[in-house]
Amino acid sequence: MKRWSIVFFLVLTAIVSSACGTNTEEDSSPSENGEENTTNEENQEKSETPENITVTLNDRDGNEVGSAELEQKNGGVNIKLSASALPEGTHGFHIHEKGVCEAPDYKSAGGHFNPTDVSHGSDSEDGPHAGDLNNIDIHEEGNAEEEVMADMVTLKEGQDNSLLGGDGTSLVIHAGADDQKSQPSGDAGERIACGVIEN
Repeated sequence: MKRWSIVFFLVLTAIVSSACGTNTEEDSSPSENGEENTTNEENQEKSETPENITVTLNDRDGNEVGSAELEQKNGGVNIKLSASALPEGTHGFHIHEKGVCEAPDYKSAGGHFNPTDVSHGSDSEDGPHAGDLNNIDIHEEGNAEEEVMADMVTLKEGQDNSLLGGDGTSLVIHAGADDQKSQPSGDAGERIACGVIEN
């Protein structure tokens, strides 16, 4: 009788241990799935955010006059401009609301990128546009190496103020300086160069 009691106890112990093991595996599954989902979301976000974008700028005759490297950085977009064969002086430089650059006037690029519908210019009480940038200086030889920060935009698709959503966007260089207050575009004059921002 004692032997049967021992056998019964061993069988009961084995059943309880097996049940606990099953529950542990089931409990661990959500955690593993959660980690997998988090990893997938992170990978998807990385794939939708290009590390950098190169924009080619053309003049009013359609000739290439420069390029700009756009990089997602510090919560905004850093823009490194390298240009040549442009008129000497200070020029307005903006992000425009459409990714279309049709020479010679480049009006196809639309107005400044302004998704929050505010006034133009850093000197404006209700400004600036998200696409307003600092002026650039073209040297006597017609060259420029400039770096500006667009801290109100992003290269992350699907987010507010993304440069890669909707109708796309473009970079535009103007004939004159942007006074940072005149509406709607700083009295910067004609558009002398344009390049589409695209991934």
